[in-house]
Amino acid sequence: QVQLVESGGGLMQAGGSLRLSCAASGRTVSSCAIGWFRQAPGKEREFVVTISRSGDSTFYADSVKGRFTISRDNAKNTVYLQMNSLKPEDTAVYYCAADVNNRHTKVPWGYGYWGQGTQVYVSS
Repeated sequence: QVQLVESGGGLMQAGGSLRLSCAASGRTVSSCAIGWFRQAPGKEREFVVTISRSGDSTFYADSVKGRFTISRDNAKNTVYLQMNSLKPEDTAVYYCAADVNNRHTKVPWGYGYWGQGTQVYVSS
């Protein structure tokens, strides 16, 4: 079992930055592939970024490449999503997810454990 808790969401103006955190318990983040997804109202859950269990492989969605950065602090058992140059279209609930099989995939069904989400709202 893996429990995930996201935090760090909030309201930000376009061009600003936020850092989201995903704190894990039950397993270490270094034993899982971790993904970030987001879901805007009326839309399907969308892939944002994933980091492999080893931490040496990351995949970003084209829409966030160059603006968002995923990182991991094994000592704190936490994964971060640094979001810079925010745009109104980044507005969504952001979820972190864990895959204990390290499939390191971009699809939601590749992850067996999910957090409750944190809301990000970017105003224009």
